[in-house]
Amino acid sequence: MNIPIWPGSSSFATTINPTPFGFYDGDAQFITDADKVAVFCARRLGYPLNDIELQDINFYTAFEEAVTTYGNEIYAFQLSENYLSLEGMNTGSAVNNQLIQPNLSSIIRASQTYGTEAGVGGEVSWREGQVSMSANVQTYDLNSWAQSEGIASGDLEVKRIFYKEKPPIVRYFDPYAGTGTDVQGLMDSFGFGSYSPGINFMLMPINYDLQKIQAIEFNDQIRKSNYSFELINNQLRIFPIPTQDYTLHIQYILKTDRNNPFPSGSIYNGVATNVSNIPYNNPTYTLINAIGRQWIFEYTLALCKEMLGYVRGKYTTIPIPNADVTLNHSDLIAAGTAEKNALLERLRAYLDETSRSKLLEKKANEGDNMQKELAKVPYPIYIG
Repeated sequence: MNIPIWPGSSSFATTINPTPFGFYDGDAQFITDADKVAVFCARRLGYPLNDIELQDINFYTAFEEAVTTYGNEIYAFQLSENYLSLEGMNTGSAVNNQLIQPNLSSIIRASQTYGTEAGVGGEVSWREGQVSMSANVQTYDLNSWAQSEGIASGDLEVKRIFYKEKPPIVRYFDPYAGTGTDVQGLMDSFGFGSYSPGINFMLMPINYDLQKIQAIEFNDQIRKSNYSFELINNQLRIFPIPTQDYTLHIQYILKTDRNNPFPSGSIYNGVATNVSNIPYNNPTYTLINAIGRQWIFEYTLALCKEMLGYVRGKYTTIPIPNADVTLNHSDLIAAGTAEKNALLERLRAYLDETSRSKLLEKKANEGDNMQKELAKVPYPIYIG
């Protein structure tokens, strides 16, 4: 039985298609480390005391997978930290090595929904219409009006009904006349009474105008017939009953517009809309620091243990003169799987400890502890 074994050395630079995907084959530092990692893994697996039934391309494959896995874990964490700031960005540029500035874009988009309901913005357009009122008719079915306007049944939602009368300042020439302000008396007291009526030259504070206008409006509301309306299930009742024909102005939205989840009804191309198209690429191996590379080396070794275990599982026993040799494939697979899981848990725990919320919490605790420590310092007594 001729089983290929590790020859003791390798040359990544001269190997044709050394890795399956070639993600890092052009990275000078990856090329340099690939052969070193192969030697490292082979020796950790027992070479040269034991034969290692792997070739250089097996070590290179495990190395490439380890780097990619490390990048996936790092960028998945970054994505979870910054998704609200990245959603909606252009997918044409990678964000791997860029400093991400948090923003409120997604929060503002969500808040626009409330702006629509309040009538102060949002993505849903408010439409306008004119409803004809008839003399001696108090109740009007706006659903029937909507159908006459080509609006689908049940799609109308009235937002505002207008009744506009002339403003008080137009209905009264002089809001100060007869109200006890005595503008002319004030003019006389300053010696200006002989020049002109006080309404032309005496400039009063603006709150005087507001109070007089409010007095006129309250007078109309309390002492005169109060014009109002009642709207229940798009059934409009007018108070008091109209005495002549006229047109009522309304503002409304279509429920289909509000229920449309796509802004302005359009589909965005080239824009990040979910975690699958946030433009993160594979990491640049040269830029990974020593901490990350050590994790990659250990993960590569764990992958090689699994790989060697599967290879030796094919040859459970090897016959030798007068005996058989049993290979340790199950031990290798179990150890490799356990080490992979442990490494992933360690990396994720480290990332969690460096999350924005955890770092801010540590910074706050550090500040509190610093204040406690400084409180023990004797305060100097200043003598002037």
